Amino acid sequence: MKTLVLTAHPDLDTSSVNRRWYEALSREPTVTTRDLTAVGGPEMRFEPRAEHVVLRSADRVLMQFPFYWYSAPPVLKAWLDQVLLPGFAYGPGGDQLVGKELGLVISTGGPAKSYASGSYNSFTMTEFLTPFEQTAKMVGMRYLPHFVLHSAMSRDRAIVDASIPAVISYATTPIADLHLRKERVPA
Repeated sequence: MKTLVLTAHPDLDTSSVNRRWYEALSREPTVTTRDLTAVGGPEMRFEPRAEHVVLRSADRVLMQFPFYWYSAPPVLKAWLDQVLLPGFAYGPGGDQLVGKELGLVISTGGPAKSYASGSYNSFTMTEFLTPFEQTAKMVGMRYLPHFVLHSAMSRDRAIVDASIPAVISYATTPIADLHLRKERVPA
């Protein structure tokens, strides 16, 4: 199985969590990593044909990002808008992603308990991530349960390090062998 990880962090070099995940995933032989901020540049411009080649080669696509204002950073939205085009991802002839898997690898600043009905964020992570699930459905991808590390900014290095094997497993283990929960919080 080949996995493509699309990392959407506005400043990956200063990240304490996403950078560590990106570096670990980059060392995996069956994983291709792409720093969308570096690829798209300050204008967030992507070359659809080049991105299509990379997407076609993957069996699983993971979108890795910090959860900002209840969504992904703008660079991921720009990538989606410029790359998931009619004739490629949907519409007549748009079947290039059918059967592939889509998963999300997310870090949040808030604790897990804040992403629940009635909490100060009002909604669950699953509810916040519904647009990604619908995107997967629209383009014929199988949507995987998401991987989340909550309270990422307050986590010490040992806890972040402890999450790395789980992230690698999420990226490299065939879905039939994964035991995924809807929301994961490494111990």
